[in-house]
Formats: sequence, C-alpha cells, structure tokens
Amino acid sequence: MDSGSGELSHMENGDSKALMGKELWNGRTAQSMSTLLMRKKSDPMLVSRVRFQMLRQLLANLQEVILGTKLAVLFPAIPLAIAADFYKFGRPWIFALSLLGLTPLAERVSFLTEQIAYYTGPTVGGLLNATCGNATELIIALFALYQSKIHVLKYSLLGSILSNLLLVLGTSLLCGGLANLKKEQRYDRKQADVNSLLLLLGLLCHMLPLMFRYAAAPGIFIADSTLQLSRASSIVMLVAYIGYIFFQLKTHRQIFESQEEDEDEEKAVIGFWSAFSWLVGMTLIIALLSEYVVGTIEAASESWGISISFISIILIPIVGNAAEHAGAIIFAFKNKLDISLGVALGSATQISMFAVPLCVVVGWVMRIQMDLDFSLLETGCLALTIIVVAFTLQDGTSHYMKGIVLCLCYTAIAACFFVHKIPAPLDQTNVNVGLKPSSGFSA
Repeated sequence: MDSGSGELSHMENGDSKALMGKELWNGRTAQSMSTLLMRKKSDPMLVSRVRFQMLRQLLANLQEVILGTKLAVLFPAIPLAIAADFYKFGRPWIFALSLLGLTPLAERVSFLTEQIAYYTGPTVGGLLNATCGNATELIIALFALYQSKIHVLKYSLLGSILSNLLLVLGTSLLCGGLANLKKEQRYDRKQADVNSLLLLLGLLCHMLPLMFRYAAAPGIFIADSTLQLSRASSIVMLVAYIGYIFFQLKTHRQIFESQEEDEDEEKAVIGFWSAFSWLVGMTLIIALLSEYVVGTIEAASESWGISISFISIILIPIVGNAAEHAGAIIFAFKNKLDISLGVALGSATQISMFAVPLCVVVGWVMRIQMDLDFSLLETGCLALTIIVVAFTLQDGTSHYMKGIVLCLCYTAIAACFFVHKIPAPLDQTNVNVGLKPSSGFSA
C-alpha cells in the first residue's frame, strides 16, 4: 500500500513492521486463516487524496477495519440493538439484533489480532490468535456467569463444541468431498490426533462429576464434593491447555503450520496501536452485545416458543461464529482440509479445555457455584460426538459420506434440544438465598 494505511503503519511503528514478513504464517492459526476469505481488499486511492494527515489516517483505519470485510452489511445491527435497548423495544428484537451484530465483530477481532501479530512475532501472535479465536463465546459465557445464569453458560459452551465438531467439520467434509469427487482428500492425522486426545481428556473431566453424583449412595448430600471435584478437574484441564499451547507454538509448531505459503507476502495494513485500540473498542462492544444476548434470551425463548436449550446450543454458536465456519467450508472446497480441521478441532478444543474450566475457576473466585456437571443428556451428546468424530478422522482420508454422517448427527441432536423444554433451574435464586444448586442444570 502507498500512503493511506501503509503510511499510518510506518508512522506508528517506525521500521518495526520489518520484523515479520512471511513469519506471520508461523503465528497464524487455522481459526484466523478461515476468516481470510471473508475479507476484501480496500483501495488506498480512496483516502490518498485527503489533504489532512490525521483525517487520512482515520479514514484509512475505517476503510480497513469497518469496510474490509464482506460482513460489513451486518454492522448496522449494532447501533440498532443499542437503540432498541435505549427505546425499550421488544426484548426478542434486542436479542436478534445483538446476535447479528456479533457476527462481523467476531471476524474483525480475528483480523485485528492478526494485525498485531505482525509486530509481536509469530509466537506471541499465535498465542493472541489462539486466545481470541473464540472471544465471543467466552465473553457471552462470562456474562452468563456474572448474571448467575449457569444453564445459559453451560448450554452455550456445549453448543460451541458440538457446532464445531459436527456442523462445521461435517459440512466441510461434505462440501469438500462433493467438490473433489475425483480426488482423494487427505489430511495430516497428527493434528487431529492431538486435538482428539485433548477432547477425550476434557470429556473425562466432564463425566467425573456426573458419575460421582450417580455413584453416591441415596440420601447423601454430595453437591459440595461435586463442586470441589469440578474445580480440581478444571485446574487439570487448564494445565493441559497451557501444555497444548506450548506444544503448538514452540516444540511441535510444524504439525499445526499451514502449508499455504505460496500466496503473496502480506503486510500489515494498520499500525500496532491502531490495531490495539480497535481491538479494545470492539471487545467492549462485544461485551455490551453479549450482555444484551444473555439478558434477553429468556424473553426471546418465550416469544418465539423455542426452548432456551435450543437457542443456546444451536442458534447462538451458528450465528455468532458464522464467518469462521464459512471460511472452513470454503477451504474444504479448495481441498485444503488441514485448515478446515484446524478450525473445527482447534475451536472445539479451546472451548472444552480453556473456556469451560476458566468459567469454573472464575466462578470459584466470584463464589458462584459453577461445576462441570452438564447433566446426563448434555454429557451423553458430548461423549457420543467426540467418539463419532474420533472414528471419522482415524484413517487420514475423507469423502462426502463422512460429512453426511456428522451433519445428520448434528441434526438429531438439534431435534433433541428443540423438544427439550424442561425449565432451567433458577440459578439466581439459588445464589441469592444461599440454597444448594442441583448438580445438573436440567431435570
């Protein structure tokens, strides 16, 4: 880029942008690569004619950050959601507009962390991408925890795992298989094996509190013991996730690297401090919209006649992370399954091994009784999903039939939670009056 954003980048950082070059590819995760296809290049000539330097910098930033995505058409949903809340419109409208507004924000967070990675090096950049890859889901979960809506928290995180493992992976294998009928689609099993092992470890930690509750003798109160077991298991999961990050970014980086380095060498389009400022601002907006989503989900459920479990497990993950999911499917069309698998398995692993235990630990600090007991139905769906995916990926090859099976599994689970209309427990009441919550979050 001449002038415009390239000039801004140079001004803010001097010669520091020479740090990266092609090294960014080493810090870029599959999740961040999947959103590349949602971006569009901007024309620097549009802002180069502006005389005033400050104004030119501002316009260049707006052009890259706001208009640099194919999802920019959804940005108006953000002010509409804020206006709907201010003018006390129907709460289902606030929920729907907030959910739509989160879609482009999730993609832009990925873009901004990638811009920062140009200046911080591949290791820090990869860590940023890995941490912010599921920022939307994590922020929604933390707001649900803050409002003591434990059922919404558990449903939404479970839905993110199921969506990535069955819907995203299944659709990618299906579309990739149909688009490459005359080619044998292959992928590197090493990455899939590592993620499968971590998902199985997470499943064990989820099942222990559930089995502990069912193994207890009748009449024995075990809520406190279940909570303590959940907290200990969460620490184990976080330690495993830290080890996974070190494994991914340091000792065995070559397993997770994309081989698609034949494209044009990319450069930062905005400066470090601009990217950091935009990232902070968008994170605050995500937090605001997440608060709207959590605060209005019951009203939307009642108005639409759809259970909270279906909205949390199916709708929120699909809409909130649509850009990343679409990118994974397009890469599968191009016979680049390693990237598609990295998106689906990487996101599922991050939610299972980082977001869920982090919520337990944060709840521990806030004295909110958040545990790992996701109840029998939910844990059973998670267990069968992980087993089916592990069997699907065991031979290192793919065809469209595998995708069909995974998509049908997701459809069956969606149908299950669509008719799952058992009222969620009153989490807030339990906290306020000091009652002991039930171990599960559905009867």
